[in-house]
Amino acid sequence: MAGNTAQDDADVVGMWVTADGHIRQELRADGRYDEARGDRRGAYTGRYTVTGRHIDYVDDSGFTATGDIRDGVLYHEHLVLYREDKQA
Repeated sequence: MAGNTAQDDADVVGMWVTADGHIRQELRADGRYDEARGDRRGAYTGRYTVTGRHIDYVDDSGFTATGDIRDGVLYHEHLVLYREDKQA
């Protein structure tokens, strides 16, 4: 579960991408994520939970990472990702 049941939790579901488009991180509504790097889809996959504006990641390989949403930007470890505009 994505963990965003409380009203204070950020809505993070969707595609997040670095400014250069090299890294694309899809945060799915089922609490799973899929991160692509360049042409390598599924470079990292796992689960995430949201507490307020903080995200905790647990990769399928076992490592963990964190992120925070500030002013609509996702700061994920050393990465800066922006929400990709949804097409109508």
